[in-house]
Amino acid sequence: MVFDTVFTTIGSTTQRLKVYNRSNQNVRVDEIELMGGENSPFRINVDGLSSVLFNNLEIEANDSMWVFVEVTLDPNGGTLPMVIEDSIRFRTNGTDQFVILAAWGQDAYFHYNDLNTGVWPNDKPHVIYGYAGIDEGENLTIQAGTDIYLHNNSLIYVFKGALFIEGTKTDPVTLQGDRLESQYDDVSGQYYGIYFEKALPSRIDHAIIKNGIAGIHMFSEDPGNSSYTLELSNTIIQNCSRYGTFIYDGAKLKAENCLISDNGIHAFLLLRGGDFHFNHCHLLSYGAGDNVGAAIGITNYFNDTIGPINEGTVTNSVIYGNGDYEVAMDTSTLGTIVLDFQRNLIRADEPFTDAFYTNGNLWNLDPLFNDVSNLDYTWANGSPLDGAGDSAFGVTLGNNPGTDICVTPRDVLAPDIGAYEFP
Repeated sequence: MVFDTVFTTIGSTTQRLKVYNRSNQNVRVDEIELMGGENSPFRINVDGLSSVLFNNLEIEANDSMWVFVEVTLDPNGGTLPMVIEDSIRFRTNGTDQFVILAAWGQDAYFHYNDLNTGVWPNDKPHVIYGYAGIDEGENLTIQAGTDIYLHNNSLIYVFKGALFIEGTKTDPVTLQGDRLESQYDDVSGQYYGIYFEKALPSRIDHAIIKNGIAGIHMFSEDPGNSSYTLELSNTIIQNCSRYGTFIYDGAKLKAENCLISDNGIHAFLLLRGGDFHFNHCHLLSYGAGDNVGAAIGITNYFNDTIGPINEGTVTNSVIYGNGDYEVAMDTSTLGTIVLDFQRNLIRADEPFTDAFYTNGNLWNLDPLFNDVSNLDYTWANGSPLDGAGDSAFGVTLGNNPGTDICVTPRDVLAPDIGAYEFP
């Protein structure tokens, strides 16, 4: 019985072992013993009782008995994973049989509702309970190759400070839930996400944000900001239970070379005003469940309050999914609304005729993604994305301007639409 990587001090999920009596007579199990005894990091429970030694247990004919196993590991002060082993001995009629227990353990930096500044080391994972905060006027840099694991409902909370995530193509910064068993690989809603409140100008480059609730949530704008609240580049946001990116009440987002897909409601939601500029992005729905909405949702009001949209730009991007219309707008004409959609591939059963859909948008053409079911949104030869972009909207963000999400150089005359440049 093998447990996937378990963080020290944090218990594993419970694994189950079923012991069968397939004969037509009752069987007496003389002993069940956890060989490591009281000092073992493993714990066992047999038919509802916890101990390290059980005697004279009877399994009725053609019946079975459950054994439940958990593990909690102590820190070892190292940066490399460790392997911890033990065994359970079953003695019946003087014969011993063993079930081997093994767990991969990993030390980590733990954050419990703490405030952070400076640079996080990247030699061990960071595990967040509650929040890891960046307070007013402070900066936090997260280096390439940092792995971040967040507990249920936890978040990175940026309050009037700045966050800089500096991943690379080969060493991205990864955010995911803190349950590492394989059954959690594609479970959404395991933690909240990254929350910016009146943040100072921040940057995220080459990050992977998956299985959260709202991957990036931006609330309001510091009145002293003269630029974007967040510059987001070369980043994948997938399988969040609600939104990939969410702007509420005035924040400003610029995103380039980003893949935002398979989220529960929208890839991008704007509510009660704010500014956005997406360039060379995949904005896709394809989420699971009954509440999946359009890839893009835009509303400039909420609770009788209207907010301005001074920049609402989408260029060289693919806006697609399973829905009939992948752009949904519900706006009040009383507020300022400046929208500009150019050189995109957009799914809409009937092409929109609003004046802001200009300059060569493509409608309802299959982008020929390679494998939607396995979240592979690269595309095949012959895709309408090939060469359909406008080089006037060049990629400027990140450490490798002029390239795609894979650091492939963009065609200087006719770049491809979306986050990927066909090689």
